[in-house]
Amino acid sequence: MEKAGSNSSENGTPPRASCPHWLLAELTYKCPLQCPYCSNPVEIARYQKELTTEDWVRVLREAREMGAVQLGFSGGEPLVRRDLEEMIAEGRRLGYYSNLITSGVGMDEARVQRFKEAGLDHIQISFQASNEELNNFLGGTKSFQHKMEMARLVKKYEYPMVLNIVLHRMNIDQIRDILDMTVALQADYVELASTQYYGWSRVNVDQLLPTREQLENAEQVAREYQLRMEGRMKVIYVIPDYFANRPKRCMDGWGQVFLTVTPDGTALPCHAAGQLPLEFPNVREHSIPWIWNESPGFQHFRGLDWMQEPCRSCPERFKDLGGCRCQAFMLTGDAAATDPVCDKSPNHQRLLEDVERIGRIARSGDTQAKPLLFRNMRNSKELMQESKALLPPSKHRPGPGATPA
Repeated sequence: MEKAGSNSSENGTPPRASCPHWLLAELTYKCPLQCPYCSNPVEIARYQKELTTEDWVRVLREAREMGAVQLGFSGGEPLVRRDLEEMIAEGRRLGYYSNLITSGVGMDEARVQRFKEAGLDHIQISFQASNEELNNFLGGTKSFQHKMEMARLVKKYEYPMVLNIVLHRMNIDQIRDILDMTVALQADYVELASTQYYGWSRVNVDQLLPTREQLENAEQVAREYQLRMEGRMKVIYVIPDYFANRPKRCMDGWGQVFLTVTPDGTALPCHAAGQLPLEFPNVREHSIPWIWNESPGFQHFRGLDWMQEPCRSCPERFKDLGGCRCQAFMLTGDAAATDPVCDKSPNHQRLLEDVERIGRIARSGDTQAKPLLFRNMRNSKELMQESKALLPPSKHRPGPGATPA
């Protein structure tokens, strides 16, 4: 019997997953913070025409009818949307387990109470650091004390206490203080989310990639707290891909589990896939069943037939499915290449050399050669112009489903 996402059908077409299980609704790319490691696309200035409430309600309904059970409200900052409560209530009516992924900026007790009444199941609060000064610097706004208050409100209203801290060179040495903060806030789950380098973090990789020494120390501290807090607080920590020698099974398979819908309605098999040179459908023009089952973008990397060597004949291909397509494209220019994280990739040595180059920059303390670029509309427009200038005229086109600024 064929296992979805692991092999080809008899006629050579990619196998089809029966339904998406996870729907990530990226409601908006507007955000009061300016985090330089944000995973949103650098081209956020293109995404001006957002889906309406009615559009989102239809997307939620169609995905649920297919069998989706997990619903994430994300952004940008989803709190910017004043219709968020209405969409939460619709998600509850449809039978989703819903999760709000937020910085907490734009939330207060009255709104937390409305979320509870609407049927929200889960709130995840993000911090930039455990140190107020660094947290506010990285976010570009004085948000630390407000985040602390919102985390306490999450506990007060009996939500699972879930905290997310993105780790990188500028805060990884605070990992013990970060974990002490999560213990003091009585967190149930802590995600030490090592920066993965796409979107804005790819632009800032020279400033953000930690050294191997920093990672080794962070792993020891994380393990210490995992053991000490076992049964009381779950600590999740995964090292950045760039320091591994085998790729992860990205998104549990292309178009097998996850469906992302961006603010303008572009449907993606993962939240970073919009950067790939593929055409992806828009929910304004197509139904979720057609997008999932028929659209070329969702079919493109399903199964194994797309694989090149060394993946095609590798016995581990069923385990990792070739790794991350976005990472392969960013580092090699070929979305079908073996993820360079894998030490079987012909591009692995180039990745190691780049990691070592960045490590030398970090150890030297020379951070002035390439200044940190914060996520905001002005920088987005400048980066888009720079990118356009580097392309031949025939390549000047907006991203899939995007509205030119």
